[in-house]
This record gives sequence, structure tokens and C-alpha cells, in this order.
Amino acid sequence: MRFGPGRLRIRPAAEGIGAEALLLQETQERGSMADTQDKSGVSNGGADDPEKGEGRGDEGDSPSATEEPARPKSDLSPAPEAPKTEDRPMPDAEQEQEQPTGEEEEDTDSMDGSGLYSLTEEGERESEGGGRRERAKDEGSKRAGRKRNRPSGGGTSGHSSSSDEDDDDDENDKEEELEEEEEEEDEQAVEAWLGEGLTELDGPRWRAVPSLRAREIGRGSAQFVRRVCGSRGLVQRLELQGRLEHHSGCVNTLHFNPSGTRLASGSDDLRVVIWDWARRRAELEFDTGHKSNVFQAKFLPHSGDTTLAMCARDGQIRIAELSATQRCKNTKRVAQHKGAAHKLALEPDSPCSFLSAGEDAVVFGIDLRLDRPATKLVVVKEGDKKVGLYTIFVNPANTHHFAVGGRDQYVRIYDQRKINENDNNGVLKKFCPSHLVSSESKTNITCLVYSHDGSELLASYNDEDIYLFDSSHSDGADYRRRYKGHRNNATVKGVNFYGPCSEFVVSGSDCGHIYLWDKHSARVVQFMEGDRGGVVNCLEPHPHLPGLATSGLDHDVKLWAPTAENPTSLKGLKEVMKKNKRERDEDSARHGDQYDTQLLWFLMRHMRNRRPLRTRRGEGGEGDTDESWSSPDSSDEEDGVAERQSYFSFPPPGLLTTL
Repeated sequence: MRFGPGRLRIRPAAEGIGAEALLLQETQERGSMADTQDKSGVSNGGADDPEKGEGRGDEGDSPSATEEPARPKSDLSPAPEAPKTEDRPMPDAEQEQEQPTGEEEEDTDSMDGSGLYSLTEEGERESEGGGRRERAKDEGSKRAGRKRNRPSGGGTSGHSSSSDEDDDDDENDKEEELEEEEEEEDEQAVEAWLGEGLTELDGPRWRAVPSLRAREIGRGSAQFVRRVCGSRGLVQRLELQGRLEHHSGCVNTLHFNPSGTRLASGSDDLRVVIWDWARRRAELEFDTGHKSNVFQAKFLPHSGDTTLAMCARDGQIRIAELSATQRCKNTKRVAQHKGAAHKLALEPDSPCSFLSAGEDAVVFGIDLRLDRPATKLVVVKEGDKKVGLYTIFVNPANTHHFAVGGRDQYVRIYDQRKINENDNNGVLKKFCPSHLVSSESKTNITCLVYSHDGSELLASYNDEDIYLFDSSHSDGADYRRRYKGHRNNATVKGVNFYGPCSEFVVSGSDCGHIYLWDKHSARVVQFMEGDRGGVVNCLEPHPHLPGLATSGLDHDVKLWAPTAENPTSLKGLKEVMKKNKRERDEDSARHGDQYDTQLLWFLMRHMRNRRPLRTRRGEGGEGDTDESWSSPDSSDEEDGVAERQSYFSFPPPGLLTTL
């Protein structure tokens, strides 16, 4: 019975220490209840005090005491061991209490570390998109460095050789860094160049549903087609509708008749085809009588589609008379240039009058009512030097005015009523972009056109940009708009307005794409892949419908209409524009005088390839005549002109000028 009270006193002490252990267990999530109770029992037994244990035996029933009730158990322990238990067990208990605290702090630090890691990881994910390029470049440079540092053999190198390799690697790394910096600077410069001069696009001027409702009740029906054809939404939905295939050479010219029902095409195969383009069927094909590349074929207005004017590389200006039974009666030569004749200019209301321009710098006025149709109007000069011509266009609002462009940077405007070559060489006024006035580069104008009302003039420059001038401005005025991104180097590129009110600018490119710019903002609104041959030269909008026909180095004609379900996304546009810009800069820095040598080689090869075809087909044909309609000013040398023309002229359509 002696041990009863002792056991009763021990139990609360054990329970008290078990509560502390449980508290530690909840905080640490470690240990077990049994181990804690065993350790607490040892510490309490070692801390017995025999003198105080007997005095406090009566207080064992009180549960409030935690340390004193454990001391009566010391009656069983020898007296000499008491000091030892006082020296050791209590510090052990303290150590047991301190050790979990240390572990707890270590756990807390671990959690903080994981928290920091997760935050850093999120930060990396957030900045991943912005720094992906920089990391890719760093990894590429490190990878290149590792490749350079790999030993080429199994042997070991000396200290000096390794240090030399390290120096070489450092130099290579510096060179790579410099190259990367230069590339970034070039990229930024191209981006700045592409964005220069652009303005914001205006809101849509035509809305389909309100316009259709208004037309149903008779409002604005007269202007409905014009507004539809000039809407940006339809331009952005242009897509390829079909191909017209019949020619065996590059197609250099396209022209719709005034009603838009027929399309004439001319080619390097020396033939002209009249198409029923809606049915995609060739209605008439005939030999032009030309001896070299056909550059242009146009229906004369108000002639009932029975008269077709043509010009070619052989310098001849010919007329084809067509019958109502879809047959060519004959072709006649009405003028002869001493160089290639690239373009004709029609007078909008005249079925018998038009102009021609040649590389001999001569402009002929041709009137089919006269016995000698061709009259020399002017020889274009800059000072005392003749300027070969590539393009000519009559002002539709004032048919006395016409503009020419050619082998220099100036757009020249003349008035047929008062051309005096002794007064400013007969020029009424000239336009040129200010930065090209004193340019030493060989800049040419490959094509120019007036707008629908004659108020604006559009000029495309060789290996330069397209510029818009105000035709009412005074002599020497600078351009109003600049259209960038295409490439005009390999052939004589055409340019045109698109839309009934000249709302857009359209041009081909050496990259094989077709570009349409909004005229006012100078932004590209449509970008289409044109010829597989890589060059688009000719672009002919339909006179009344929203569509156009294009041609180039391919032997077919492509028809485009706004039938796409969704507007264009301009995918890949910026990359192509940047590539065109870089190639243009590289060519301008590399070629120089080498350009003419390459051109001579191409022209000689092309002429050599054309001779067997002319020999097989013979000179002329049934229905082809060379009547003496030429003026006294034109050359009477027929066969010799084509062979002796200047080989250093600008390349004709269908001929590339890069090796």
C-alpha cells in the first residue's frame, strides 16, 4: 500500500509532461506519445529529493502540482545518486525541448525557401515571353562557345595552348556580340523605315447592309457600284479566281475594253489574245507582225472594239483591225521608233488619236485620220542629253497634257498646244522626290499614271519606292505620299490606281507578290502571292467591277475577285517587306556599273533565242502590212532597228537582270 500514493502522485506528473509532449508534437509533427512519456518518467525519477518528498506526501492528491508530486518516488533511490540526477537529467530535458525547436526553425526556413522558389518561378514565367529571344541568343552563343572549346583529339594541350584558345574564344565571342548588335540595329532601322510617313487608316466609308437597304428603296443606286468597288472591305477579300492560259511566253500587257467584257493580252510569243474573261475562253488570237517582245496592246475607245493599238521592243507602233466575226483583218505599222517602244497613251474620248514614247526619247502623236499618222511632238532632254522613255500617260481631265518618265528621276509634264523645245526643252513642269534630285544612283521611272480625275500623278521608280504627286502643284514640287515595301528591280514594273475614285495604289514586285496600299494612309491593305515565276509586272483593274487582272513572268493571266470569306490577315507581309528592303540596299551597294554588263548579257541571250522563232514563222504573214504610214521623222530601217537598238536600255518585261 506504500506505493499507492506514489503511483497516484506520479500519474498527474506523467500526464502533465505528456501534455507538453503533445503540444510539441502538434507544433513539430514529430515523435510519439510513448517516447515522450518514457523520457519524462526518467527525468522526474532523476530529480527526486528525499527530504522534500516525505514532507509533500500529503499533497499528492492535488492535481494542480506538476513537478513536486514526482519527488516522493525518490525514497526508492539511493542518496548518493541524487546529486548525479540533479546534474544530468534536467539539462537533458532542456536539450530535448530545445532540439525540436531547432528542427522547427529548420522546417520554417525550408518552407520560406520553397516559397521564394515558387515566386521566382512565377516571375520567370511572366518574363519568359519578353526575354525568350535574349535567352535564345545567349544559349546560341554559349553553345557555339562549347563547340569551339571541344578538343579535336584525345591528347591534352599545354597551358599556353589552352590560354591561346581561351583568348581566341573571347575574341570570337566579342565578334559575335558585335554582329548581333549590328543585326539588331539594322532590324530597328528597317522597322523605322517601314513605319516612316504612315498615317492611321480611316474608318470604313462603305457599309454593306445600309447600302443594300438604301438601294432597295431607290436611294443612291446610281453610286452603289462605285462605292462597292472602292470599299476597303472588298479589297481585303480579293483572292485568285482563275487563270487564262494560252500564251507560250511571258505576258507583258493587259487591257480591258471600255465596257469591261473583253480583255486583250500580249506576250513575248509575239501574239495577242482577245479573251472572254468571264467564261475564261480565248475568242481571238492573231500574230501582231512585231519582230520582238510585245509590250502593250490597247483597245481604242469608241471604236467598237475593232481597233487595237500595239507597241513592242522592235520600236514599231502597229494597228490591228478586227472584224465583228472575231477575225483579225490585218495589222499595219503607223510609226517607228529608233529604240524600244514600251508604252502607249490613249486619249479617253478619241477613237483615232493616241501617243507613243520610245527609248529614243521621242514622243509621237498618232492620228489615224491622216495620211501620215505619226507626228513628232517632242524629243525629251535634260540639258543637251536625250532621256530615253519607258512610260507615257495622258491627263484624263485635260487631254492636252501628258506626262512622261524614263531614264532619269524626273516626271515631266508637257502641253501639246505649246511645246517649244527652245524654252525649257518644251517642259511645262517637272516633279521629283527631293532626296532623288541630287542622287548619284541610276534612278529610272518605270511607269506613271494619272488618277481618275487627273488631279494626282503616280510614279514607280526603279529599285526605289512609289511616289504620289499633285499634278496641280508648281514646277519642282515634292511628292505627297510614298508607298514602300515592294521591289522594282528585275523588270519594268507597272503601277496603277485601283478603285473608281483612285482609292488605292496597286503594284507588282520582284518577290512575286501583289501589293495594294490605301492611298491616303500609305498602309498596305492587301498582300497576295502572284506569279510562281517570281515577278508580277502588269496590273489592270476592271473598269466597272471590283476585281483586277495581273500577269508577269508566268505564261498565264490571273483573275482576282473579292470572294474570300474573311479579310486578309497580311500574314508574312512584314518579313517580305524587310527582305525586299535588305536586298535592295545590298544590290545598290554591290552592282554599280556592273548592272549594264549583266543587262547586256541577258538581252543578247534573249535576242539569240528569239531569232530561230522568227525564222520559223517568217517575216510578216498574211494580212500583215508595213504601209508607209510612218512620218518622215521616224526611221525607215525596219529589220535593222530591232537588232541595233540600245542594249543598255532598261530591261523589258520578261527579262530578269540578276544572275
